[in-house]
Amino acid sequence: MIEIIEAETGAQKTLGYVLEIGHEDGSARCRLDVTEAHSNRHGVLHGGIATTILDNAMGATSSLTVDPKGRTPFLTISMSTQFQAPAHAGKRVTATARVTGGGRALLYLEATLVDEDDRLIATSIGVFKRARTSRTEEGR
Repeated sequence: MIEIIEAETGAQKTLGYVLEIGHEDGSARCRLDVTEAHSNRHGVLHGGIATTILDNAMGATSSLTVDPKGRTPFLTISMSTQFQAPAHAGKRVTATARVTGGGRALLYLEATLVDEDDRLIATSIGVFKRARTSRTEEGR
């Protein structure tokens, strides 16, 4: 069953993206209905916002490796985004991520951002680390 996470963080509230947790392939998806508010000076989806959507999909997918609800926080250590095509207002874009490797301390992921016509907008790779959540964990 797919769980929808929306308006949970300041970034989600500001940008309006939604996380989908619980896909059968073990990935999280992050989707955004692109509006003029998401546009750059050229009238297309701003690259920083596209990167944010990709980052959230990879972070949530990382979380799913240790938490079936996708709520365990992971930090982005590094990330690289490659832009392929513009996304226009009025289109929905969806980022899907998958774990490609890693071990106990770090996870390696890749993600794609496509529009509702399945046109590739951007790709990304990233390295993620589980965030420490208590003083007990910090001592480890």
